[in-house]
Amino acid sequence: MKWISAKLVAAIVWLCFISCDSSEQKEHLRLWYNQPADAMAKDHPSGWENDAEWLKALPLGNGSLGAMVFGDVNRERIQLNEESMWSGSYDDNDNPDAFEAQAEIRRLLFDGKYREATELANRTQVCRGAGSGHGNGAKVPFGSFQTLGDLWIDNGTQAAYEDYYRELDLDDAVVRVRYRQDGVNYRRELFVSQPDQVLVMRFTADKPGQVSFTCGMNRPECFSTGTEGEQLVMSGALSDGKGGQGLEYAVHLKAVNKNGTVRYRDSSLVVENADEVVLLLSASTDYALKYPAYKGRNYKALVNENIKKAAAEKYDHLLTRHRNEYQSYFKRVRLDLTLDEVVPVPTDVRLADFRKTLSDNHLVELFFQYGRYLLIASSRPGTLPANLQGIWTNKLQTPWNGDYHTDINVQMNYWPAGTANLPEMHLPLFDLIESIAEPGRKTAAVQYHLDGWVVHPITNVWGYTAPGEVASWGMHTGAGAWICTHIAEHYAFTRDRAFLQRMYPALRGSAEFYAGWLVENPETGKLVSGPAVSPENTFVAPDGSHCQISMGPAHDQQVIGQLFQDFLMASDELGIADEFVEKIKDSRERLAGPQVGSDGRLMEWAEEFPEAEPGHRHISHLFALHPGLQINREHTPELAEAAKRSLDFRIASGGGHTGWSAAWLISQYARLHEAEQACKNIHAVLSKSASPNLFGQHPPFQMDANFGTTAGIAEMLVQSHEGNIRLLPALPARWPAGTVSGLKARGGYELDITWENGKLLSAVIHATRDGDVEVKYGDTKRLLSLKAGEKATISFP
Repeated sequence: MKWISAKLVAAIVWLCFISCDSSEQKEHLRLWYNQPADAMAKDHPSGWENDAEWLKALPLGNGSLGAMVFGDVNRERIQLNEESMWSGSYDDNDNPDAFEAQAEIRRLLFDGKYREATELANRTQVCRGAGSGHGNGAKVPFGSFQTLGDLWIDNGTQAAYEDYYRELDLDDAVVRVRYRQDGVNYRRELFVSQPDQVLVMRFTADKPGQVSFTCGMNRPECFSTGTEGEQLVMSGALSDGKGGQGLEYAVHLKAVNKNGTVRYRDSSLVVENADEVVLLLSASTDYALKYPAYKGRNYKALVNENIKKAAAEKYDHLLTRHRNEYQSYFKRVRLDLTLDEVVPVPTDVRLADFRKTLSDNHLVELFFQYGRYLLIASSRPGTLPANLQGIWTNKLQTPWNGDYHTDINVQMNYWPAGTANLPEMHLPLFDLIESIAEPGRKTAAVQYHLDGWVVHPITNVWGYTAPGEVASWGMHTGAGAWICTHIAEHYAFTRDRAFLQRMYPALRGSAEFYAGWLVENPETGKLVSGPAVSPENTFVAPDGSHCQISMGPAHDQQVIGQLFQDFLMASDELGIADEFVEKIKDSRERLAGPQVGSDGRLMEWAEEFPEAEPGHRHISHLFALHPGLQINREHTPELAEAAKRSLDFRIASGGGHTGWSAAWLISQYARLHEAEQACKNIHAVLSKSASPNLFGQHPPFQMDANFGTTAGIAEMLVQSHEGNIRLLPALPARWPAGTVSGLKARGGYELDITWENGKLLSAVIHATRDGDVEVKYGDTKRLLSLKAGEKATISFP
């Protein structure tokens, strides 16, 4: 008996050790709270107003299906999203009258008549029809990304509760809720499975027969709820923006109970006296990413089949499949900036404390990994890309329609895909690029009488490629070049030749447009873009007027130059040499390049105009510094210094005041090796632009700040844009010791790095292909020759 007791004691000690270890890991990778979000709080009727309680809910997603879990006790709200839940429909917004005014606008610009040119552009270089509805397009053909609706779970009591806890575990993408009520301990577990395409919700109690609730589903409009067999079904059709019905959708809910009863009646699902209940929810629409119909998904059969298959599986099997698939992405990268044990503090309290102290390396770690989690949750192979809100909105009129802003925002969403080792999450962006190339060819032909394809600063799921309603922001013709730079970036990290072959037609089509669009500056003989804007910014013309339209703004010149460079690289890699390739070589050489002003700053426009808003949120004229590859400390030090002066001036004037803008500054300063400034902007995001659930803010809520900050932190630790791998290029004093593993570098390399006392200890370079690579740390460098599958451990004195 004594021997048995000793064995039991040993086992208990071992289990306690494992439990403690697991708890520490979860503390490191969880958002957690000691109170629920208030499920009964009313959403604000305006799409442009944040809802405080919704920003306390915890997000789940698998790229196609999203959920916001409030975790409330007596009445739970699970707000639902589906990737393609868009009002609107395909519409022809190309303007056949635009072309005839373009030559006159150019003449006015070259003559220095900016006010007249801007006025003419605003009258003529616009879309036909309602366009985006000025960012309020829910009732026009452009449409808006919308909430799928809400699942309500009424527990039929108003009793008090205690010992409340809820968490989002980033390690396995599961939300857990627990509390004690009337002497019973209740638990919930929720996750959205990509392998099984269902939202899975398990409800348990530590006493038999204690799980009882009533479920209902609704949304603010365009729905009906009823029962079909042993499923609760919500379905409907959204407005097509033309007075008719557009996208059709369906949501199915089924309960699998252990003991007790389940009844489906009218518009409710009723559970009584069960020991355990698993709710399964699946949703889909009839949308398909196929121009011009954008229809074709057999959504009713799809959701039925998803529910049927999931209901036949045990809960543990569903959880295991979900966990294995999710962790195959998430566990690739580990970041530890604290090393010591983390003091357990609820996430909302931790965030509030950070705003006072600006010091919490664990919060930085958490925010980095949260950005990776959100990208996995909102963008998977075969889904639509992450939009301005990722995949989560509780609105009918989502801010800026929840669209794809192509003048920075959708690009920023995918900055972490390369360095943070999530290349598969990048793929939906390329599906979108291919899909808009076809309507973009029509826009290029109608608006500009040019070959190739073009897109302007916004697009949607209906193939919108026309300019916006006002030329001052809507004539961003450089958007196609910018979004196409992701093709070469993805190839640089993956070296996937089949991918490059697939995307080459889109890359070539974009280059075709700009080859025709560029004109010769009569004074310099250089090729310039225009009429064009520097995204959303305004200059003061010599006559004192505030204007946006000019010839050859720095942003356009840079993104077009990067596109041409990428196209020539792809042509060379694929062995393509023809007259058009030679034409692009010539155009690249003749392209007007960056200019430095009299004050030492990189010029935003071809002339040294003062800015109407010196602290403007966009820093588009520094594309060449980041995410572009044309300006860096090593090869263009003078231009890098001019870029730094531009950044410093912009911030001193109030710049970086939106979440995504501050996030961009992290990477910009990291490229300049300005570690403390980069760190300062991480702190700006966390202290000024993070919600209680760590969602980023423009404001209102916008997801790109999360993705941009994750990318910026990675950029501070590893860079590979200069043709080599640079270790710890922007390590701030606040991160004196740490480790990171799994970050990627261009060329197909993966890195593990350890440092102490602000100095590199060692780095392990893993190669996925044969090749030579130069590795730099400070002023020292090493040249490595590695075969695919080999690794090298290096250190620097």
